[in-house]
Amino acid sequence: MRDMVKVEKLCREFDVSPPWLNRVIEGKSKAILHAVNDVSFNIKKNSVYALVGESGSGKSTIGKIVVGLLPPTSGSVEIDGVDLFHERDKSKLNSTRSGIQMIFQDPYASLNPRWKVGGIIVEPVEARGGNTKGLAEKLLEQVGLSALDVNKYPHEFSGGQRQRICIARALAAEPNLIVCDEPTSALDVSVQAQVLNLMSDLREEFKLTYLFISHDLTIVQHMADVVGVLYLGRLIEEAPRDILFGSPKHPYTQMLLEAAPKLDGFGREVAPPKGEIPDPINPPSGCAYHPRCPIATDKCKAERPEMTMKDKTRVACFFA
Repeated sequence: MRDMVKVEKLCREFDVSPPWLNRVIEGKSKAILHAVNDVSFNIKKNSVYALVGESGSGKSTIGKIVVGLLPPTSGSVEIDGVDLFHERDKSKLNSTRSGIQMIFQDPYASLNPRWKVGGIIVEPVEARGGNTKGLAEKLLEQVGLSALDVNKYPHEFSGGQRQRICIARALAAEPNLIVCDEPTSALDVSVQAQVLNLMSDLREEFKLTYLFISHDLTIVQHMADVVGVLYLGRLIEEAPRDILFGSPKHPYTQMLLEAAPKLDGFGREVAPPKGEIPDPINPPSGCAYHPRCPIATDKCKAERPEMTMKDKTRVACFFA
């Protein structure tokens, strides 16, 4: 199976410095936040690649770069062999971009409250001059809503129904790749299951590829084929889902899985996660996880481990 997405040495920095005059008066230097740092991964066509990690690990930033909402500071993103940020053939670039859609975290904030649902769904097609006759009604029925809902406004729907509208809008452009940024975190658990099952069914029906961003490991275990674990903007472990959940190699991944809720976990005692994510403006030397790691040594403080292959798992740890 060929690769749909190739991300190579992706970096994204944000200048969060105070204004120039403040820096001069207070004698401060520039402050650069390293949101994404040297991340590389591939996504196979018609598969689900999940990015997991704590808040601030760079998941959403990577998602926005992959859909083209943010340019990278360095590195490349190829979709179907087309480099999103270095391709000079405009027609090829526009064709590739039209095949990428995104489902956002908050279904209400991502829908225009002044537009009717029908207009919201067909907007990606209208923007490119496509035929929209009957399209909104057809897509609403495909995501489990009524064709009569085209004349309603977003506030007339529940949270789960609004997310279905967002999915219908994403499908309107007939995409190859959909980036899902925490698509169910704002929904009730029972509604989450309905939306996730819908997304799985649509993936099979339309041969879609998903980049799935989440901090909920139970959802990732249900949806993903391959899982990448991020920490402080770096990819520290990547493995097929069953291998990662069955035999995690990196101490951080082990900590995440231990802290996740389990159905048979009543009464179990789990040590709370140690420490917090360091400041990305001033990250630790060596392995960024060493201030929280129970097996860290002086080598971890001095050297940064590179991603290496160990038993079908790519992991950045000297003692994995």
